[in-house]
Amino acid sequence: MKKSTYEKRAKIANDVMNYVYKYIDTNINIDELCIELNVSKFHLHRIFKDEFGKNIYESIKSIRLQKASNLLITNKYSTITDISKMTGYSSQTSFLRAFKQRFNMTPKEWKNGGYKEYSNKIVQKITNQNDNNNFFDITPTIVKMPEIKGYYIRHQGYDRSIKQTWQKLQTWIYTNDIKEYKQMALHHDNPIITPLEECQYIAIVSLENDELKDVTLPCLIIPKGIYAKFSLSGKYGDVIKLIQWVYHYWLIDSGYETTTNPSYTIYHKNHFLSLDEEFVLDYYVPIRYV
Repeated sequence: MKKSTYEKRAKIANDVMNYVYKYIDTNINIDELCIELNVSKFHLHRIFKDEFGKNIYESIKSIRLQKASNLLITNKYSTITDISKMTGYSSQTSFLRAFKQRFNMTPKEWKNGGYKEYSNKIVQKITNQNDNNNFFDITPTIVKMPEIKGYYIRHQGYDRSIKQTWQKLQTWIYTNDIKEYKQMALHHDNPIITPLEECQYIAIVSLENDELKDVTLPCLIIPKGIYAKFSLSGKYGDVIKLIQWVYHYWLIDSGYETTTNPSYTIYHKNHFLSLDEEFVLDYYVPIRYV
């Protein structure tokens, strides 16, 4: 396959995924998406399956349920009907059926504490639950963030293999002689409730002065909005524990609710590129006042 053909196919697949995440709370129409991307329906489905290993409809269903599982935990003023609508379900009945099939419990059982055991089984695969990490003294800053444009590589899985993707991005930075930039990660998938091997982790470089003429990487826009910013330093394995604490403890008692926008990280020291696997980062969680 020619490099130009590969890049075009990758862009189409990434554009589809970005569109799905952006409009996950609506009735996503694949026919309209094909018209917007100027590609046939058959071609679109084939490219997507080749790139992500599953079809578009499976991906949409998975993303909807993941968003719903987060909202059921954190949005205590939203009813199950509210959350089913927020994640694009046309009826509560179809939502209940799909949720139980995915998580082996009803939304009510999940909301009433079932999420804790489910999440702990995933988190234990990447870190020791007995580590003495106390996040309860972390006080976030509430910030209004602008849109952020970034060039990215999408990575399948949430584990140490992410290092390979960051090395590719670092090579791209050196090749283009980029001096001023931020290293970021977009968390469309929440690793505390999504099987780690299924997580879509997006490694991003945001340029201070975006004057590149020959860009070989796709770009995306991180949405503007109100975020709770958590600053943390630590080692590999600590980030997933921070995410678990934010969603399972801080958000529940904070007086805020989260939204369907993704959370993201800005690295000041990237543990995937550091020999000591240590990091310094800011973690941003989208919130709204209720």
